[in-house]
Amino acid sequence: MTTIEQIATKVRSGGRVDRDEARELYRKAPTALLGELADGIRSRKHPGRIVTYIIDRNVNYTNVCVARCNFCAFYRPVGSGEGYVLGFEEIFRKIDETIELGGGQLLLQGGHNPDLPIEWYEDLFRAVKARYPEFRLHALSPPEVIHLTRMSRLSVPQVIERLVAAGLDSIPGGGAEILVDRVRKLLNCYGKATADEWLGVMREAHRAGLRTTATMMYGHVETPEERLEHMFRLRDLQDESQSLPRVSANAGLPAEASAKAGFTAFITWSYQPEHTELGGFEATGVEYLRTLATARIVLDNFDSLQASWVTQGGKVGQLSLAYGANDMGSVMIEENVVRAAGAAFCMDEIEIVRNVENAGFVAKRRNMHYEILGDPVFRERHVPRMLELAVARTDGDTSRPPEIVRYSARSAAEKRLRSGAGPSGDAGASD
Repeated sequence: MTTIEQIATKVRSGGRVDRDEARELYRKAPTALLGELADGIRSRKHPGRIVTYIIDRNVNYTNVCVARCNFCAFYRPVGSGEGYVLGFEEIFRKIDETIELGGGQLLLQGGHNPDLPIEWYEDLFRAVKARYPEFRLHALSPPEVIHLTRMSRLSVPQVIERLVAAGLDSIPGGGAEILVDRVRKLLNCYGKATADEWLGVMREAHRAGLRTTATMMYGHVETPEERLEHMFRLRDLQDESQSLPRVSANAGLPAEASAKAGFTAFITWSYQPEHTELGGFEATGVEYLRTLATARIVLDNFDSLQASWVTQGGKVGQLSLAYGANDMGSVMIEENVVRAAGAAFCMDEIEIVRNVENAGFVAKRRNMHYEILGDPVFRERHVPRMLELAVARTDGDTSRPPEIVRYSARSAAEKRLRSGAGPSGDAGASD
């Protein structure tokens, strides 16, 4: 049997590990050794000790969702009095605030709302691009794309083509959880997207010339072997995507998207159990670091790994830089999903830069394509301090977006509201 030291020697020399070797490392290698191997790979891929971050905003445009994943504390069922859809003007205000803080992108994701057809997304994207031509939309995870195919009866390539034409710039890796169907069935997320469907959306996005990210949420019902299977499935797709012929910039794609293909980065975080139907316990910080380091070793064709400070906190996020991460992710500005499950860490640009520099690295701003944009904004001009993450809406705001009536109602609850009846079907009934 290959020993841990033999596998470590192979990794140090730039060799690719197989499934058995990865399992041996993950299960048996000392945590310090995993960190050393991962840090060696990071330094080879990213010499100069530069650690990047992005200023953007996580906007969850609706919490109404028919998927009902049992690990999610964010969603509300159709007809819930706590459900919301953001109006276009609300989203514009969030973009204005993002630009004020030096940001240039929205990470736009939401629930599978049956009353938001593909035309709603197209109209929103076009409105954003008309008002903010240079602003980027990193939007709609693979399960959301699958949801739109089911409602529109279009294929995945057709949905992607229409969204790109409307202004979509890139696709985030949300909804991956663990890319093993046994796990997805236990998490009640198999219906929103199977493992093959999630990978299929990303394959089609890469073929269309889009860059995407990949994620993994671990620490719930999966085995260590299933975590590794997830990583290897991503590695296989990245190999496939990087072999694609390079496309020319077209159909509204940004020029830098045409230069490369595939995933830009991998992000992993631990399941947040508070307020969820599934319940359970959160994995430890040590387990996070071991998982992150193993991902850096397995995903040898991924340039970048993000530190998940939003679930682990600033100090473990800082320590991630010694376990394979070369990126501190997003300033975020707003976050709703993991906050609903009990995590409420906040770091503005000043705090992120402080953590990076105190760890002995140089902090640089980037865009979604990991191109360096420059030095921290707060060193160039005054930026308001951000001491807590914003939320989608303030408590008690039950306003309805004026745009919603442009589109046909699909759910019974929405039809009742438009007829003047409450969600229960009685005229004037309250939520």
